[in-house]
Amino acid sequence: MLQAGVERRYDLIIWDWDGTIMDSTPTIVQCIQQACRDLDLPEPNDALASSVIGLGIDDSLRRAVPSIAPARYPALVDRFRFHYLARDHELHLFLGVRELLEHLRQAGFLLAVATGKSRRGLDRSLGFHQLEELFHASRTADETASKPNPAMLLELSDLLQVPLRRMLMIGDTTHDLLMAQNAGVDSVAVTYGAHPVEELLTANALVCVDNVEQLAQWCSAHLYERSLT
Repeated sequence: MLQAGVERRYDLIIWDWDGTIMDSTPTIVQCIQQACRDLDLPEPNDALASSVIGLGIDDSLRRAVPSIAPARYPALVDRFRFHYLARDHELHLFLGVRELLEHLRQAGFLLAVATGKSRRGLDRSLGFHQLEELFHASRTADETASKPNPAMLLELSDLLQVPLRRMLMIGDTTHDLLMAQNAGVDSVAVTYGAHPVEELLTANALVCVDNVEQLAQWCSAHLYERSLT
């Protein structure tokens, strides 16, 4: 229950998945690199491999290995998926994120996911970590346009009947923040994921936070406002 005279500033909070909720950035980087080694392709360094996280798999692997011949691309996707699925069960949520999600849900916020994962991959991860009941909706990169196109946020706005000005995006990459900017949605950047803070600072987020504890503190201070009545 909200205290008298206190209102929610936002109705819908949308979360990125990898690098924001799930501590998966190092694993994704290693799986991209291993897939390239399997096929004797140029191996991207850590910075390049992490820079593509958050995009759909098509965009991400093409950017990570720009010299790949089109005919070899399906094999690269297959090898990445092979390595990632072999390690998927090892991945963990960032410490404190489950509790924050539960708190926000209990406080009456709508929660959603907008991710570069596939629908199958997101559903598998939601189920494994028993988070399905916390989210009201989600959009994945194989269902609509990939970030930074605003389509995911526009579709979530339509589905949940929440105006864009009442939505907040939380993510760890400039892809997330630019998607929000393109949709006219406020955003918060977390620096513990894939993109370095100096890049995140260029993308017009309301704030950059360094860990889930700081994110929770920011939410407590800024998700609510005093009404004038």
